[in-house]
Amino acid sequence: MEEGGEENHNQNGRGSAKAKPRSKALCERTTARAKETDPPTMSSDQTSQSTVPPLHSPKSPVWPIFPFNREGSRICERGSHLFRDLPSPLPTKRTRTYSATARASAGPIYKGVCKQFSRSQGHGFIIPENGTEDIFVHVSDIEGEYVPVEGDEVTYKICPIPPKNQKFQAVEVVLTHLAPHTKHETWSGQIIGS
Repeated sequence: MEEGGEENHNQNGRGSAKAKPRSKALCERTTARAKETDPPTMSSDQTSQSTVPPLHSPKSPVWPIFPFNREGSRICERGSHLFRDLPSPLPTKRTRTYSATARASAGPIYKGVCKQFSRSQGHGFIIPENGTEDIFVHVSDIEGEYVPVEGDEVTYKICPIPPKNQKFQAVEVVLTHLAPHTKHETWSGQIIGS
């Protein structure tokens, strides 16, 4: 019996000299068990002996190489262009700065031929008339009522692709001559035979 003639009882009805409330005792037992099973903590002298090498990222991106091409997918190769050659994020007419738009509008007009264009992906490439590297074109930069197809003759202006401004994209693209003997689609979905 403790002071005052009261005896503390645990859940089984047994008395104890130093009974603690159930939640406090349970908490202490759980903590004691955790200390027994936890791995030892590192002291300051152990951290300097760490054998885990530091993490680092590669200096250049690593691109997976797929053993096959799938038509209609982003890994499909068309010509010499893979999806990974595209800028990210894709520069659109809406995201272009005012100054870049003004510089492009003031620039010369170039001629070329549509190499390929995917309406579903929203981009394609133009083969420049002067034979230089193919030019990227985004759907937002195509003017007129027809969706470009391979062989369509176009005029365009160029704008550098940020952030490095080393490559260019076609802007203000106008179809000047539709490829003969091909079906063309309008942006509203009508099919026109030529």
